[in-house]
Amino acid sequence: MKPVDPVDEEAARLYRAKVWGGAERTLWRASVDGTAGAALRGLADWTDSAGHGDEPLDAYGNGVVELLEQRVAGALGMPSAVFFPTGTMAQQVALRCWAGRTGNPVVALHPLAHPEVHEDGALGAVSGLRTVHPTGEPRLPTAEEVRDHPEPFGTLMLELPLRDAGFVLPTWAELASVVAAARERDAVVHFDGARLWECPTRFGRPLAEVAGLADSVYVSFYKSLGGMSGAALAGPEDVMAEARIWRHRYGGDVFQQYPAALSALRGLAVELPRLPSYVAHARVVADALREVFEESGAGWFRVHPEPPHTHQFQVWLPYPPEVLTAASLALAEDTGTTLFRRWSAPGAGGPPGVSSTEVTVAAEGLEWSAEDVRTAARAFLARVAGKA
Repeated sequence: MKPVDPVDEEAARLYRAKVWGGAERTLWRASVDGTAGAALRGLADWTDSAGHGDEPLDAYGNGVVELLEQRVAGALGMPSAVFFPTGTMAQQVALRCWAGRTGNPVVALHPLAHPEVHEDGALGAVSGLRTVHPTGEPRLPTAEEVRDHPEPFGTLMLELPLRDAGFVLPTWAELASVVAAARERDAVVHFDGARLWECPTRFGRPLAEVAGLADSVYVSFYKSLGGMSGAALAGPEDVMAEARIWRHRYGGDVFQQYPAALSALRGLAVELPRLPSYVAHARVVADALREVFEESGAGWFRVHPEPPHTHQFQVWLPYPPEVLTAASLALAEDTGTTLFRRWSAPGAGGPPGVSSTEVTVAAEGLEWSAEDVRTAARAFLARVAGKA
């Protein structure tokens, strides 16, 4: 495979994705790895084997989409669930529904939460909502911070796990106390549960019990479950009935979505039962990486959180992102092993000279022993030294 001119950024991105996604060994396969034909054939094979092959095609949310909604509501222990094409749409709808019921358009959430960082101000621009931040620390707010926040709010939104802070979670007792503090203020609680599927292992509670703390929950199908796209919003029957109306108003009543729905059903059947094993093995991987960084004298580093709270975590190293990304690519080119992918510099105000990346451990990662991780990490650092 011939490298491309690095000046062509899009071609370089596609080349990196092809190398990393096509590696013989990897800790995880990203949902965008592979080819369209292989992905469609794999989904068709599963659809037949799972007994869905003869079901009629959907139209505006019936058929397999309704089946998916029922499965999600059952898994989360909620009365009802509604399929959405995107999580951004699902959460905007949820929050405006609750604002109408509470009479308060203010949403309390973390400044690193998805709506604040990744949605271009959509809550205010599209839904007319306003946000406040009970804490700016890189963790979920405490009960005291929620209880003592000086401004009234109608909804408390908690992202579980908080991805941009390192996929961090509170303890079960902390989460329960935060929810209780919001209820003391007559606020409703909404979970941004894009990755809620991963949380029961840390909490030591079943998924339905975790979701049951909240008044409504959003879940993603392509995060954690490896689906094609799509999301679901779950909660009370009356709120979900209103959510369907807003989904139509937002342009979310797509004519046919059976490929996304089927891939989500596959994720629920295949990936969801495996997630506890991924979370457990992520701790093995994190420990092995820390050992190599310590023995190598790589300088300041961090594996965060330690141990990981889910099957995803951050790694920080004291090198520019272009050096670490190049070393990640070289490792895959030279050895056929993908350990890390792209690295990024910290955001505005962050310390210079350090970079971070996200590590995910999924099915392929279960095949790695701790020594396999140490071997790959040493080979990666050798290439960092050669490019620094």
